[in-house]
Amino acid sequence: MLLTADRLTKQYKNKIAVDRVSFKLEKGVTGLLGANGAGKTTLIRMLCGILTPTGGTVSFDGYDSSSEEFRSLLGYLPQEFGYYPDFTARDFMLYVAALKGLDKTYAAKKSGELLELVNLSDEAKHKIKTFSGGMKQRLGIAQALLNDPKLIVLDEPTAGLDPKERVRFRNMIAELGKDNIVLLSTHIVSDLEKIAGKILVMKDGGIVFNGTEEEAGDNLEDFYLNVFGGEENE
Repeated sequence: MLLTADRLTKQYKNKIAVDRVSFKLEKGVTGLLGANGAGKTTLIRMLCGILTPTGGTVSFDGYDSSSEEFRSLLGYLPQEFGYYPDFTARDFMLYVAALKGLDKTYAAKKSGELLELVNLSDEAKHKIKTFSGGMKQRLGIAQALLNDPKLIVLDEPTAGLDPKERVRFRNMIAELGKDNIVLLSTHIVSDLEKIAGKILVMKDGGIVFNGTEEEAGDNLEDFYLNVFGGEENE
């Protein structure tokens, strides 16, 4: 199980948003840290095959990011995921499952299991427009797991979560990382402490650190602040 980014580049006219980024990710949780404008979301969108790179490649176990095989192995939660406010949580899960081409019987069973996993079982028949921000984020996490992905990419997934929900989320991610590759993009260092086996730090479109939390030093927060020198985070 291996995700490979090789010299990944994205240029917009005179601006290079991601500059020849290369890394390999294996099973476990990897944290992607970076301040506002560092290039995290652009990188993630290329990793997920949503954005075409100007240069470089992305592959998962040999499958290119543009292939159906790659997409079938991917679970993605964007920073802001789209939903229909008048759908119930269950209807939304079944809708996403249909878009992914999943079998109806499997989709119904899996939807129930995932809504329970994210503590939304009691809300399954309620409309999404009645949900809090944290509940919507949990629903977003559930839909990303519908196809039983081996590569799970989460972009700022703790937005809108209260401290208690954030702890619950971290525990969930730690469990998912036991059998899958999980890439968690965030500017909240505490989201990664104790669960991320590997840390990538982005600055000005490049990777300035690729290693373990221990290699970053005794305090990940201090290390991160030193890298950015007090720059405003996302």
